[in-house]
Order: sequence, then structure tokens, then C-alpha cells
Amino acid sequence: MNPAAPSALSATSRRWLLGLGLVFISGLALVLFFLLTLATDHRAFEAEGYIHLVWLNVGIASVLGLVLLWLSVKLAMRWRRRRFGSRLLVKLAAIFSLVGFVPGLLIYVVSYQFVSRSIETWFDVRVETALSAGLNLGRTALDTLAADLSGKTRAAAGQLGGVGDLAAALALDNVREQLQASDAILWSSSGQAIATAGDSRFDLVPDRPSATVLRQVRNQRIVAFIEGLEDLEALDDPQVLLSWPTRDLPRIRVLALVGPSSFGLGGDVRFLQVTAPLPAALVADALSVQVANREYQERALARDSLRSMYIGTLTLALFLAVFGAVLLAVLLGNQLVRPLLVLAEGMRDVARGDLTPKAALTSKDELAGLTRTFAHMTQELLEARQTVQQSMAQVDAARASLQTILDNLTAGVVVLDARHRVMSTNPGATRILRVPLAAHLGESLEQIAPLAPFGAWVREQFERFLSDATVHDGGHWQQSIELYGNASTDTTQSQGLTLIARGALLPNGDHLLVFDDVSEIISAQRAQAWGEVARRLAHEIKNPLTPIQLSAERLEMKLASQLEGPALGVLHKSVKTIVDQVDAMKRLVNEFRDYARLPAAQLQALDLNVLIHDIVGLYEASETPVKLELTAGLPAVLADPQQLRQVVHNLVQNAQDATPAGAGPVLLRTRLSDSGQRVRLLVLDEGPGFSEAILKRAFEPYVTTKTKGTGLGLAVVKKIMDEHGGRIDIGHRTDRQGGGAQVSLSFRVANTQQS
Repeated sequence: MNPAAPSALSATSRRWLLGLGLVFISGLALVLFFLLTLATDHRAFEAEGYIHLVWLNVGIASVLGLVLLWLSVKLAMRWRRRRFGSRLLVKLAAIFSLVGFVPGLLIYVVSYQFVSRSIETWFDVRVETALSAGLNLGRTALDTLAADLSGKTRAAAGQLGGVGDLAAALALDNVREQLQASDAILWSSSGQAIATAGDSRFDLVPDRPSATVLRQVRNQRIVAFIEGLEDLEALDDPQVLLSWPTRDLPRIRVLALVGPSSFGLGGDVRFLQVTAPLPAALVADALSVQVANREYQERALARDSLRSMYIGTLTLALFLAVFGAVLLAVLLGNQLVRPLLVLAEGMRDVARGDLTPKAALTSKDELAGLTRTFAHMTQELLEARQTVQQSMAQVDAARASLQTILDNLTAGVVVLDARHRVMSTNPGATRILRVPLAAHLGESLEQIAPLAPFGAWVREQFERFLSDATVHDGGHWQQSIELYGNASTDTTQSQGLTLIARGALLPNGDHLLVFDDVSEIISAQRAQAWGEVARRLAHEIKNPLTPIQLSAERLEMKLASQLEGPALGVLHKSVKTIVDQVDAMKRLVNEFRDYARLPAAQLQALDLNVLIHDIVGLYEASETPVKLELTAGLPAVLADPQQLRQVVHNLVQNAQDATPAGAGPVLLRTRLSDSGQRVRLLVLDEGPGFSEAILKRAFEPYVTTKTKGTGLGLAVVKKIMDEHGGRIDIGHRTDRQGGGAQVSLSFRVANTQQS
């Protein structure tokens, strides 16, 4: 069964509670009805107990009636609301009610007549006469047995009159046998047992007669009475006496006066007591007749009450049967209609788009199976919809992930439609091309002014690619392009870009363009190539320079004494030119050597402010002054003192060379970064600043704005900062309106390992 909603669970719980309550009330009603039928037997119930049972049954019938009324009200409300299944439920309730009421009414009428006539036939005059005659017959038989035993006992007492006390035991035993008695005792006048025979011989102290009985015997000479019948009147079945032992049966006890012995010394009288059991069959029959007569008399007196009991029992039985039939009709109707209601409710939910698990019945009939099939179908629909939603969520997540990847790619990604209009782009494309492509969606690259040459080139590459049908299936094109390489153009396009572009065809026909800025890679390759060139130049050129210089100086010494006038002047001038050029070549070679064979940095903790103070002292006499703005209390940095001196000298000299005469001083400024993990050194001048082309390739060898420079200064500085794990940035000054250049160096603090 599929899991149901909380409301379905609560409804199921209510139905279970209602069913259990009805079962309990019905069971209690049946028990009370059974007790009510037993109440017609006055041996088990008195009239007051019967009334209590009647009221209990009336109470149960009232509860069932209230339940029936409640169900009828609910059914009427369902009919008024035109709920599905209400008509079928009303029909079923009416059919079951008629089925229960009509036969019950017929049985009630027939039973009423039968009970009324049967009770009258029970109390007939002949039955009462027969019971009285039987009761008198039993009494007469008992009296006859008592009289017979009394006569025999009187005769035996006469025989014992001449027997002494010593011989009385033997004579008493003979008397018991003659009379066929169970016990015989000879009592003295004072009530002492003289002799015993039979059952009493084993009693140490036999039960003696009372003084009243002995006086009665003296007066009447013989007394007989029957013992034990009163104790048996409470027996339900007197026939059990047939299996009792003889000594437990009712008995006849006779006491006779025995005259004084003629041989005795005294004249005291004695008493003979004889006990004989009554026949078990006679006693059982007599008691049965007595019990039957007593019950007959009691019921004869309660004839009207008995009729009322039976009629009331039949009436309550009819009410309970009718109420039970109606309740059964409603309950069974609900059981039949409930699967249809479940299906109707489920269909309405499905029509509204609600595919949550539906309630299904667990019974094994076809309608319950239909609800289970419907619930299973709904569950499959829900799972299918969840699968679709999950797939859509996965697609959205994949799209979001792809977008996140594209947003964080350093490469530029642009999607173009078949007409080369921009459909989507990532931040990397905007960063590389320095054009906000997101603001030009729907436009072609040729329509974007700064990108017109690039757009034309891309269109040409795609047209060439599409013209070759063999590469369409999963193929792509890849080319490199130099953008903004002409320094004579405006400043926005004077920055050179080297791009590696790749194009491919998407499955939907759109064009994918991916490009990356490899300018820094090419710059690094150029720096590496310059390093190799510098190493070779230092090796190949330095060795011949000294012999050339020495040879020129030797020629001057040898020929100076032989020449005069203008020829001597030409000689001195030529030798000086050779020596000056050799020195210039040596300096150039030394710079190449320093760039190619820069030693490894020996990092140690040092105070950057102290080092700058020492270096600036060398520039006190220079034409362009150097001004310091050093932040006190800076932490020590990790640096090589010698290489750091070379870096600062190089940057200060470049700043002084770039500063025109009469301009402001070169400014050296130190400060601690916001994170507290780095110390920054800023070198600022008031020169013309860097052009955009220089900013892009400033750290490459042989890139310079000086007429007499080699372009290795910033390249060496960049290499030293890389060895220090630091960073160098160049740009324009932002703290003044007149412009100027700014070089920023960043060093690690000595107590941190962050780079």
C-alpha cells in the first residue's frame, strides 16, 4: 500500500475506532440479550435484576439508535452536497434496512402470539392437581415407613426389657439385624449409652437425644421423626442422591421406652434408639415432586411478569436486530462506496496536478485492487515527473556550473549565431578585449568599433573553416592574431595583444569562439630568449674586446712618435674612439651578463627603511632630489640586501632619467599592506609616465623609452622580484593630476610564509 497523506491516516484511524466501538457495543448487546433470556428463569434472576437488565438493553439500543441517527445525518449531508457515492449508499442502507426489518417484524408477530398462548398452556389445573397428588403421595410413603419402623422398634423394646446392661450389647446387635437398621443404641435414663450396634459403635461419644426428646418418649413411649430432608431441598437435581453413600441419605430415627429389667437391682427405665436410612429412589422422587411443585407455584404467581419478560425480550431482540441491520447496511455501504470515493478523490487530485501518493485499500476484493492499481499508476506518474524535474534540475545545475566555469575562466568565450551576432559571453572575454561585450549582445563583432578588425578576422576564419566540409564533424580551427599592435594609433588601441583563438561549430549551428591572451607567455619566451642571447653575447663578445683595446693603445704608443701634426691628431682621436667604444661594449656585455647570470637570492630579514636611507644618501648631490615618505615601525622583510640595492638603484635612476628638469623630486614611499602580511615600496616620479605599449611589455629585455638604454633595467628588477617571491607592478600615478609613473614593489614580511 502506498503511503497516504496525514488526513487519510487520520480518517483510517477514525474508521478503525468507529468499527471497534460498534463491535464492542454489539458484543455487549448480545451478552446483555443473552442474560435477558436467562432472566426468564427465576432460579437465576430475581425481578429486580431483570429490570436492571432490561434497562441496560434499552441503554445499548439507545446508543445504537444515536449512532444510527448520526450516520443518517451524515448521509443526508452527503446527499445534500451531492457527494460521489451518496445515492448508492442510501440505496444500500434502504435495502439492508428492509431486509432486516421486514423478516424481523414477521418473526416478532409470530413469536408474540406463540409466547402468549404457550404461557397460558403452562398453567393448567390438571398439572397443579397432579403435582399436589404427587407431593401427598411422597409424604404418605415417608409416614408409612416411619410408622412401620416405629412398630418394629416398640416390639424390640419389649424384648430388651428383661435383658441386663451386661448382655444388652449382644441383644442390641440382634435387634439391629432384625429391624435392618443402620444403627441401634440403648440409652440409660440419664442419657448415657449403655450399648451400641451398627455405625455408632465406632463413635467414642455418640450423639445423645436431648432432654426434651427423652421426656416426650417417657410420655408417649415411642417417638419417630425423619432427619436430613430439610438439607436436601436446595439440590437442583435430586437424582444425585442415587449415587450417595447410605450414611449420607435422609434417615428415620425412632426412640422407644424400654421397661425396667426384672433382674436388675434398680428400677430405672432405658431408651432404645433405632436409625434406618430412607430409600434413595424414594427420597429423590419425593424431592423432585416437591421442587417442581414449588417452582410451579412461583411461576403461577408471576404469570403476568413472565409474559412481560418474554414479550420485552422479543421486542428488544427486534430493536437490536433492526438497528444492527441498519448499522450493518451503512458500514457495508461505506465499505463498498469507499473504494469509489478513494478513486474519485484521487482522480480529482490528479486532474489538479497533485500526484502525491494516494490512499489504497488493503482488502482483496476487486474494487480495493482497483484503488491499488490507481495508486501505483499515480506513484509511477509522480516518479516520472520527479525524474523529469530531477533531470531539469541537473540540467540547470550543469548550466549553472558551466556558467560558473565560464565566468572563472581566464580565457575568453563568445558564442556567435550563424550571422556572427554575439549571443553570450563570459567576463574573461571582456577582460581580454577590454570591451564590455555583455552590453553588445545581439550585435556582430564588426559592429563594435574597437573590435571591427577582430570581428572581420573571426568571420574570415569561420568562413574558411565551413568551406571545408571534412572538418565539420567535431573539427575546429585555431589561429593566432596580434591586436592593437600599432603604437601610433590612439591610446585605447595602442596596447599590443597576442591572442590564440579557436573556433568550433556547436550542435545547434551556433559558432563557439574561444581565445586567450598569450602576451605574457610570449613576453616570458622573449625574456628567456634574451637571456640566452645575453649569455652568448657575454661569452662571445667579451673575450675579443680586451685585445682590441690593448692593440689600439699599442698602436698609439708605437705610432705617436712617428707622426706629427694632423696625422697625430687623427691617431689620438681614432684610438680614443676605439677605446671608448670598447668600454661601451664592455658595459653592454656586463649588463647582458648580469641579466643572464643573476645569482640566487640569499634571503634574510632586514629593515627596508634603513636600507632605503643608506641608498638615498648616495643621491644627495644629484640634480633630481629624492624624497622619502617612510612609515615607521614596519616589520622586517625577507630580501637579499645586495640585490635589493640593485633594484632600488635601478628604479631611482630610471625615475630621475624620466623626470624633466625643474620637476618635482622622486618620491620613495613605504607602507604596510591591509592584510599586514606584506610591505610595499612605491617609487613615484613626475615624468611623462608609461605609454600603454610599454606597460604591456615593460619587463621584456630591450624594451625602453630611453635613447641610450639597453632596456634590461626593468627586466632585471622583474627577475630579482621573482627570486624574492615578491611582486612588481607599474602604472600611472593616481595621487596627482599631472600624471607621472609609479612602480610598486611588494615584499613578504619576515615572520610569514605567505607569498
